[in-house]
Amino acid sequence: MPRYAFKIEYDGGPFAGWQRQADQPSVQGVVEAALARLEPGSHTIAAAGRTDAGVHATAQVATADLAKDWDPFRLSEALNFHLKPAPVSILACARVEEDFHARFSAIERRYLFRLMQRRAPATHDRGLVWQVLNPLDVQAMRDGAAHLVGHHDFTTFRSSICQAASPVKTLDEIRIEVIEIPHGREYRFHLRARSFLHNQVRSIVGTLERVGAGAWAPVQVREALLARDRAACGPVCPPQGLYLCGVGYPSDPFKPSHSPG
Repeated sequence: MPRYAFKIEYDGGPFAGWQRQADQPSVQGVVEAALARLEPGSHTIAAAGRTDAGVHATAQVATADLAKDWDPFRLSEALNFHLKPAPVSILACARVEEDFHARFSAIERRYLFRLMQRRAPATHDRGLVWQVLNPLDVQAMRDGAAHLVGHHDFTTFRSSICQAASPVKTLDEIRIEVIEIPHGREYRFHLRARSFLHNQVRSIVGTLERVGAGAWAPVQVREALLARDRAACGPVCPPQGLYLCGVGYPSDPFKPSHSPG
């Protein structure tokens, strides 16, 4: 059966997360239903990351096996037609090798967290950012973040229900960008690693926000990390500011030069 990779963008607001659920809407369920409109029957798609309820994606990657030998462009166009009106879009589609897997072939994942600071409520970005009212000290947040880069036991920064075999991960990058917006600022947290623990990004950003607000000293981030205790973590920030924005593979399946076989 031909295998296809999809680059998917979605607004996570209306969904209970990526993973298919029996009684709640999911991104996986919506995409599988669209596939069933093209090829009747049940479909199972695998994703690079199982985003939580309310979390968005600008470049989720998923793979699926289909019966028909589709032209990738026509397949993406047909899926986008059947995905309406759900806030889910196929950005790109490619035929891939049989051993390519969206999750297990990935060597890097990139997340963006958008934190808006201004007094007036968000309008255009409502549901797409986490909003705080007072300015944050970006240098203090960068100093705190520096303690987390590298190979560490991230027990403090993972959910109590995390199913990962080990809390030890290598965080390759945390970069904090500041963008001036009318009557405020947007702080963009860029995180990059081979893989992440459940709630790791939201736990890190929630903790760094406390540093930026002056409630924590930057060195307390290191102390929390070394505690290896979930209770030492700062608040877990809400999901609506989080985006899965990139997945890296040894060979980019969506580059025009890529071809299976």
